[in-house]
Amino acid sequence: MTFKRITIDPDQMGGIPCLRGLRIPVATVVDMVAEGMSIPKVLEAYPDLEEADVYEALRYAAAAVRERELPLLHPV
Repeated sequence: MTFKRITIDPDQMGGIPCLRGLRIPVATVVDMVAEGMSIPKVLEAYPDLEEADVYEALRYAAAAVRERELPLLHPV
């Protein structure tokens, strides 16, 4: 899977993944959607983004989670 809209630049935002060279971290967009914000509202909050950016951020996050295990709390 390739990501054409995700950029990582060590000189920008500490090298965290951002969208299209903008100073908008992938994690910020994913968090907004995870908290229930609609894509139109995300685009309203970040007018430089395009709908395809949001979908690619979500695909990137899904791929990142597949790459490693995260600690989860198990019900007792």
